[in-house]
Amino acid sequence: MTREQVLESLRHLQDPVYGISMVELNAIKDVMVKENSVAMSVVLSTDDEGRKEELRREIAGVLNRSGIADVHIRFREMSDYERAEAAKKANPEPVKPTPTNLLAEGSKTTFIAVASGKGGVGKSTVAVNLAVALARKGKRVGIIDADIYGFSVPDMMGIEDRPELVDQLIRPVERYGVKVISMGFFVQDNAPVIWRGPMLGKMLRNFFSEVEWGELDYMVLDLPPGTGDVALDVHQMIPHSKEIIVTTPHATAAFVAARAGAMAVHTNHEIIGVVENMAYYACGQCGHKDYVFGRGGGAKLAEELHTKLLAQIPLGAPDNHPSEPDYSPSVYKADSDVGQMYLEVAEAVIRQNETEA
Repeated sequence: MTREQVLESLRHLQDPVYGISMVELNAIKDVMVKENSVAMSVVLSTDDEGRKEELRREIAGVLNRSGIADVHIRFREMSDYERAEAAKKANPEPVKPTPTNLLAEGSKTTFIAVASGKGGVGKSTVAVNLAVALARKGKRVGIIDADIYGFSVPDMMGIEDRPELVDQLIRPVERYGVKVISMGFFVQDNAPVIWRGPMLGKMLRNFFSEVEWGELDYMVLDLPPGTGDVALDVHQMIPHSKEIIVTTPHATAAFVAARAGAMAVHTNHEIIGVVENMAYYACGQCGHKDYVFGRGGGAKLAEELHTKLLAQIPLGAPDNHPSEPDYSPSVYKADSDVGQMYLEVAEAVIRQNETEA
């Protein structure tokens, strides 16, 4: 037998104090093999004569059955250093999870930034419902509320919990199958955010790299309206993001939204479509459509940006009631008319992404 074969044949021997293999503890030492004999040292965690005799019989029996006639064993007690090393092996430090850096090279997460030229067009509503629709289609989804000054995603999704800090990593809140991080989780009593640009940029980068997202198929980004510092930071952090532009049908809103589209093109983002929000008001009794904010803005913007009009979402709010267990102010039910529209947008996004892949 070789030394390795001797150790392998004794691997079943368990240390009574540390509960793992004596071979793994390195308690069987100085193994010498010569023709028909084996000599070794055995380090004991307890000074027990009965234990010595038991091990002597067990080791000799195993090696005798393997053809070794002479077995010589020397016993000694563990030193303090050996006890410390044995304790480490028996109770290793738990491996701390490392955050999934979504910005790392080789990341398979598809980023979808939802942008608008101005506030008040329902950009965050579109971002939230798109994220939920992607999750309903079976995708692993996260959403970052990158609208640092105007954070609203937690409230819109009916989230009352806060992220947990586990092993110095932030664990996002999950709602409707979507993992959520927002500046709103880190301010008290809806306080205003008065940070300057560099601090906000650092916070956003932490959202990407210091949160335990796990594996994601899609990350939806609710960008601040317009083309300010925060939006520019996001564009520069994620050079290959895809983008959806949100506008209302009004010609002026579409004109302003074109600036956000131009910024996306300038930073090499791919515009995958336009969502026209508040496109019309449908009468609940007769179904008649009243075009409150005019018509044609979304189609005109899509044409100008050389992309497609993904959806025309009517003016309204989800038919949700606070007594419902999964209540949220802004997430449409999957079986509602508007919920179906968002599922169609999600299907279009998935189809385009899979085609490119």
